[in-house]
Amino acid sequence: MEVTANVASPPSRPLSVRVSAETEGADNSTAEEPMSPTGRILEEMGVCIVIVMGLSTPVNLPVFRSGIETELITRSSRFCSIQIMDGPKDGKPRWVQTAVNVDEHIIVPTFDPAAVASNPEKAVEDYVAMLSTLPMDRGRPLWEFHFLNLKTSGAASTVVLRLHHSIGDAMSIMTLFMASACSTADPTRLPAMPPPPRRTGAIYQQQTRPPLSLSSHYLAWVWSYFVLAWHTLVDVALLAATVLFLRDPRTMFTHMPDASGSRRCKRFVHRSLSLDDITLIKTVMNCTINDVLVGVTSAALSQYYFRKSGDTNTKRICLRSILPVNTRPISSRQTYVTKVEKGNRLSSLIYPFHIALPNDPLEYVRKAKRSMHRKKSSLEVKFIQVVVEFLVKYFGAKTGAFIFRLFATRTSILLSNVVGPSEHITLCGHPISFMAITAYGQPQVSHICSSMQNICILRLLQK
Repeated sequence: MEVTANVASPPSRPLSVRVSAETEGADNSTAEEPMSPTGRILEEMGVCIVIVMGLSTPVNLPVFRSGIETELITRSSRFCSIQIMDGPKDGKPRWVQTAVNVDEHIIVPTFDPAAVASNPEKAVEDYVAMLSTLPMDRGRPLWEFHFLNLKTSGAASTVVLRLHHSIGDAMSIMTLFMASACSTADPTRLPAMPPPPRRTGAIYQQQTRPPLSLSSHYLAWVWSYFVLAWHTLVDVALLAATVLFLRDPRTMFTHMPDASGSRRCKRFVHRSLSLDDITLIKTVMNCTINDVLVGVTSAALSQYYFRKSGDTNTKRICLRSILPVNTRPISSRQTYVTKVEKGNRLSSLIYPFHIALPNDPLEYVRKAKRSMHRKKSSLEVKFIQVVVEFLVKYFGAKTGAFIFRLFATRTSILLSNVVGPSEHITLCGHPISFMAITAYGQPQVSHICSSMQNICILRLLQK
């Protein structure tokens, strides 16, 4: 499908719901899947994922289209399913498989030559920003590929995948990519993944109970559970206070609702860092890569805040971020290349985020390390997961979405990350030079994607 506009814009499409004749006329339970509680909330909020992929070569559309059809669609049932919001049996939303015409999901815009010649990076940014204002066609599976055959400083061409968040979270989409890709260095094998982390269970999982004869170890074990209970109680009280009255101080990062109710354009800006540099800091400071990335993001936003605001008072400003947490076992990320995850298996926690200008830049990382160590000794993630499932089951997705919006408007940042391959990959016959993942439909957000020896930090800004 080809489109022409001043910058470039996809066409308007009818929003009718279509189900294939085979699925509509048959009572085939395997063709239907229930929608998870998190998926129902994301459906209610209209959150979409945007994945910007820089290619090392110009787009070969027939080759990429063939890869979509033979690799991505066949490996994920969500890519060939539509949402039916009222099930015939229990009235609950469900996924129903349908026939997919790949050409309906491929968009090739035509750009203004003058705009491209003057600044191709801005032309790509403008196009991706424009996507945040357009609704998705619910008459077909909720995903689409946009092919931008423009050469920029970071890539020979760009592919943008936009899909509804109810299809899956970032991890499930990344597992699909990894299972469908191959190593660029050796096309005969699947991509290599990072080594397994030291912690292989949930972040709240405690150590195995020691023998009772070891009194000192036993007391330490008992004390760890006391600390767990206390931290959980404090975190739950702060969650309740946030729902009722507690909100962050107003800054330039504060979400300001649009009274008109119209879609506000979002601009997606990404920067790449060397994973080797991040790993070096992580090793020297004896922390995790996540701690370093949170510290780097805090440092960048602090510098941005004081530069843009002109505030000469450099005292620390305490903000909070929503940190989505993958509730799958952490060790399962080693199965990216053999098992494609589906759906949304997410919880979240409220994470302290500080805007400050310390004399030592490494203080950002130290503070992130202390904060995350504190959060690992709490059942906040499990509590939120149970509460979300309870609200959706007994009060509906609208109530769950309302509560999430309260958290989103009373905190300042949503910080999320996803682990990718540890080497360069080839997807649908095209080598990938970088990959930046983010989402829109909620307040400002920062996303971090580690892949191919690079860290890509993407910041979503309101225009």
